[in-house]
Amino acid sequence: MSDMFKGYRGAALEVLKKFKVRVWSETEVSSTRGSFRGIVLPRAENDDEEHIVLKLATGYNVGVDTSTITNMTEVGYKEAHYKIPEKEFPTSPDKPNVKLFGTGGTIASRLDYRTGAVIPAFSPGELYGAVPELADICNLTTEKIFAVFSENMGPQQYTKLASAIGEEIEKGVDGIVVGHGTDTMHHTAAALAFMVQNSPVPIVLVGSQRSSDRPSSDAALNLIHATKTAAESDIAEVMVCMFGPTSDEYGLLHRGTRVRKMHSSYRSTFRTIGDIPLAMVDREGFKPLITDYRKRRSDREVKVTPVFEEKVAMVYYYPNMMPDIIDSIVDNGYRGIVIAGTGLGHVNKPVYPAIQRATEKGVAIYMTVQTLWGYVHMFVYDTGRDLMAKGIVPAENMLPEVAYVKLGWALGQTNDLEKVKEIMLTPIAHEITEREPYNGYLIFQGGVPEVEEFLAKIHK
Repeated sequence: MSDMFKGYRGAALEVLKKFKVRVWSETEVSSTRGSFRGIVLPRAENDDEEHIVLKLATGYNVGVDTSTITNMTEVGYKEAHYKIPEKEFPTSPDKPNVKLFGTGGTIASRLDYRTGAVIPAFSPGELYGAVPELADICNLTTEKIFAVFSENMGPQQYTKLASAIGEEIEKGVDGIVVGHGTDTMHHTAAALAFMVQNSPVPIVLVGSQRSSDRPSSDAALNLIHATKTAAESDIAEVMVCMFGPTSDEYGLLHRGTRVRKMHSSYRSTFRTIGDIPLAMVDREGFKPLITDYRKRRSDREVKVTPVFEEKVAMVYYYPNMMPDIIDSIVDNGYRGIVIAGTGLGHVNKPVYPAIQRATEKGVAIYMTVQTLWGYVHMFVYDTGRDLMAKGIVPAENMLPEVAYVKLGWALGQTNDLEKVKEIMLTPIAHEITEREPYNGYLIFQGGVPEVEEFLAKIHK
């Protein structure tokens, strides 16, 4: 196949030939669904034959159905070879030393025009070329420890990352940044909060909701905020650093065990649940929002426990759940189950016998609430008390994902279910709190007069 039509075949190839349009050309497309102007991108070998893909000036890709195209006209041509400029990262003995671990994601990227995807830039030189402000903050070294989408992060990655972080702390680094995809960042943050305890330096997870080729990308500013936090903040905890509001005003530092991704695409997707964030961060500095946090220390002492039992499941209860759901998990050798129950921590009665069979076989079962905010209170109704009698343990106000991670970590240490219970119900990193503050639960309902009046005052 000619390089003029890289990756195209079938109907799409015929349309390109008909209008004499090449891949990489800037093209005006007329269709029954509107007009478009952009660069014709190559197609990947597994893509369909019915669409021509354009990179628009906005940075977005759009696929145009060939059956709707009435005309295509080349208006320019320049084959793109995208590469983030690489410059030597300047260092200074007066600046703190920060280690950036890469796990994947698009915190700083270059564009792969073969697929329209973005490829992470990662070396210090690439990052300096992409975000030169980093050199004003710290001496940066990097290590690509994984290169996976965040849905592929799991116990193997958690334990390896925790051990690597511990080693860097012992070597004397002033702060740690972990570049991570946003989808499961809160799972990894919880895992690190349990596996790397009593850290003397900040451990900051950061990602981006919108990739670096998009004008609305949050990648550079998130990376600046996270690096500044690792280098300068006195909060020595595992944190997630992402946009506060969806605008470019400031970032928020969330505790690793109380944070959750709450929107699929907003830049301000991460939110502290059942509490308030640790601090605000911008280019100028930090504004603490609470005072009860672990402070930065000069020693190198850290407790690293990189273990995890993979045979742990999380079950989201739904009406009419059948007992075979629980039975099948147990039959497949799982040692622990976290249930996200309704209300104060409930499931339907048909599931009760399966729960009893599971606990009698030594499976650890913990109850959380799918409301996310609030505590499990299984002693209020008979249903809750019946479930506790069958061996379910209430997990206080742990978020379901956090309870899942903590149970895997606890079972990785011991087979003794009483010891597991002690580990699970002993707060380590604020995953369980004595109370939730009144402002730790705020869900404003848009459209009602008082909320619209409030929003008009803060965002005009």
